[in-house]
Amino acid sequence: MSVRQVSNTARARGLTHADPKDVSLQDALTAVADPVRRAILRELAGVPDWTKACGTFDLPVTKATRSHHFAVLRAAGLIEQRDAGPRRLNRLRRGEFDDAFPGLLELVLTSPADR
Repeated sequence: MSVRQVSNTARARGLTHADPKDVSLQDALTAVADPVRRAILRELAGVPDWTKACGTFDLPVTKATRSHHFAVLRAAGLIEQRDAGPRRLNRLRRGEFDDAFPGLLELVLTSPADR
């Protein structure tokens, strides 16, 4: 699997991003199967790239669980993250993911929100 590191800061050294074309269909489906991760994707789809920090998502989970969900989305090639001072900003990798899995992200984003 092709993975790249996006920053050389101490905080971000372990922050890697999978290329969506190297992600299996099973891993992509697993990533979008969770309602919390779908909520993250929907929020990111509605804002410009690099404007939404991890701490600004209103999620019903602990900080550790939130970090896990972001890691799953990175590993599936759905999001990219970068550090900007104390904040970790996010970008939905819509184009890259759509190239690898045509229609899957659109289905997730346009299906009714989870209850």
